[in-house]
Amino acid sequence: MHLGYAAGKVLASAEWHLAQGEPPAVLIGKDTRISGYMLESALQAGLSAAGVDIYLSGPIPTPAVAYLTRALRLQAGIVISASHNPYEDNGIKFFSASGNKLPDEVEHAIEVALDDPIRTMPSAALGRARRINDAAGRYIEFCKSTFPSELDLRGLRIVVDTAQGATYHIAAHVFHELGADVVAIANQPDGLNINQECGATYPKTLQEAVKQQQADLGIALDGDGDRLLMVDATGKAYDGDQLLYIIAKHRKQLGRLKGGVVGTLMTNLGMERALEKIKVPFARAPVGDRYVLELMQNRGWQLGGENSGHIICLDKHTTGDGIVSALQVLHAMRALQADLAHLTHELALYPQVLVNVKVAKGFDFKNQLPVQTALSEAEADLGDQGRVLLRASGTEPVVRVMVEGSPQAKVRQWADAIAQAVRDAAAE
Repeated sequence: MHLGYAAGKVLASAEWHLAQGEPPAVLIGKDTRISGYMLESALQAGLSAAGVDIYLSGPIPTPAVAYLTRALRLQAGIVISASHNPYEDNGIKFFSASGNKLPDEVEHAIEVALDDPIRTMPSAALGRARRINDAAGRYIEFCKSTFPSELDLRGLRIVVDTAQGATYHIAAHVFHELGADVVAIANQPDGLNINQECGATYPKTLQEAVKQQQADLGIALDGDGDRLLMVDATGKAYDGDQLLYIIAKHRKQLGRLKGGVVGTLMTNLGMERALEKIKVPFARAPVGDRYVLELMQNRGWQLGGENSGHIICLDKHTTGDGIVSALQVLHAMRALQADLAHLTHELALYPQVLVNVKVAKGFDFKNQLPVQTALSEAEADLGDQGRVLLRASGTEPVVRVMVEGSPQAKVRQWADAIAQAVRDAAAE
């Protein structure tokens, strides 16, 4: 409630709002977690107390909030979601009027305003709340508009896994209305089952369903709909690096690739080298879609993403969008009459091992000599045939240990050794 009030006061005091003479308005969307209802009510109360009008969409994907905020000419969009995390977690994300992340100065102003006591506006100046009944339909039409009108998905049988999350009532409609025969799974959310053994973070469920349904393709999204993983008819899974490569290569062939591709420190080395072969520039940003987007904007590029499946196509949307990204891959498949295996046959991914080590909050692995020693030894042994990356998660109390290279046995050996060094240091 206090966060809603602080954000409302900052929005209500902005110069652009004062010039319009109307109360600012904010959209609140959420995923399917049971705690979303509680947090939505609290945010709504805080915003109303600050004199801000509220539009409520109910459960919709994070990228839908970004789109609707822009389409409805609102001052901000708020998403209540913990993305790919389990149902016990939750978080709050803000979008600006343009559908991008809030500028740093606005975020700072909201943080400062959190220290101010809540002073409710006079009754006549309180914010009003209204529900948008056609939010899902508007977003479905937007997604379809990113797929070429001269193509369709007729003849394709697609299994769509919505991770019991925010796309449960949206994703299947998008692909069906474009002509596909759609089988929807993990689309019965109960508030507690989001991301539970399903979705982009758990491909096994989709792989089994694709083979059982004798489908041509599988599409998995995460809890808030901004990540994507795809599966071919054989059950083979394709991650964000492979899907991003398909989109980049196709756009280059069409002459529509503006600049290059932005990845992250986690992007597979094989992806970087495959892009080099087709003369596509590549740059790495720190892990996180915010940093990918910032580097894309700084360079004037339109394509970027993470191997986790968070892909940003700036010529289609202002933020990462799992459904829109899937449609860009399907565009390449339909236009070239090729399957995922053929479209990625030039991309040889290096073996990559990721180990998550639980640590106490605030643990700093950078100051631990045994950890740094293990890291240095691994880098020296792998040489130019591999990479090592240690980073603290931004969403949970773990240190992520990533080792990639060749041969795979050596990669696994070093990943386990470094992870053990982190565990030992964290236990002291």
